[in-house]
Amino acid sequence: MQDQEYNQLVEETFARIEDEIDALQLEFDIDVSGSMLRIEFPDKSEIIVSRQISAHEIWIAAKSGGYHLSKISDRDWHCISSNEGLSTLLSRLITEQSGTMVQILN
Repeated sequence: MQDQEYNQLVEETFARIEDEIDALQLEFDIDVSGSMLRIEFPDKSEIIVSRQISAHEIWIAAKSGGYHLSKISDRDWHCISSNEGLSTLLSRLITEQSGTMVQILN
């Protein structure tokens, strides 16, 4: 995969995440800036989703730890360490960190 294709895929993924979190109408602040998407919760904790161009991965930093996701199909990113897809992983992390059950990126 070329950097341009990777960047386009990440931009599309970040836009989907942002749209779905906005649609939840919960008290989460979301900000996309450059290579990072930041989700801030009412308790001021954060989940950071970032693009890692050199590795062509998406990295997620949350209270529970760090996760590296690689592209495995047209739309799916996969975390080898947790064996979860992006949807499952991000939904779990947001639920754990916010205390509110959420399901995103279906």
